[in-house]
Amino acid sequence: VLQKCIVGSVFTNCYFLKNKETGEMLIIDPGDNAEKIEQKILEMQGKPVAILLTHGHFDHATGAGELAQLLHIKIYAQEKEKETLENPQLNLSGWQGSELVFYADEYLKDEQEIDLAGFHIRVFLTPGHTVGGCCYYFPYQNTLFSGDSLFQTSIGRTDFPKGSASQLIHPIREKLMPLPDETAVYTGHGDMTTIGTERMYNPYL
Repeated sequence: VLQKCIVGSVFTNCYFLKNKETGEMLIIDPGDNAEKIEQKILEMQGKPVAILLTHGHFDHATGAGELAQLLHIKIYAQEKEKETLENPQLNLSGWQGSELVFYADEYLKDEQEIDLAGFHIRVFLTPGHTVGGCCYYFPYQNTLFSGDSLFQTSIGRTDFPKGSASQLIHPIREKLMPLPDETAVYTGHGDMTTIGTERMYNPYL
């Protein structure tokens, strides 16, 4: 069962993926409004087991620490994103006038495969929006959570500190585009799309 709620000042998609059999749940990019997110968990009657961060910008990570402590669960991120999480200049919280430092409990490698909440997940490092931005691919659900790397007919902004457009397009082409056409892509902002749609219509690719 997949649901989303939109949180924070820049309308970030926070996703809830619940295992039908066990009720276990993953929370992806809890960017703000920990209370609102907690409410959603109660509504869905899920048992949260982990938080996955696609990257360390404040609008995706702000609610993570509070939720992790509240729910006694771990936060996962890509290993190259440690610096972004911990540096207010890089995580852009400084832009909001609050110098915030974020963290993750487990740092994942590129192409690493993990099992959480009964789901099999593959981690794709897709730098360019941030140094350690990543996408989480669920092969058995035909689902990809792309964070701010890939959007519906667009790609993530690369004008933030340490961003790079040429760097971002490369892993999207190499790692994401070979995925099956019908793979559903749940993006960090805006509407979902599919790999097939992006392969045909994304002007950046």
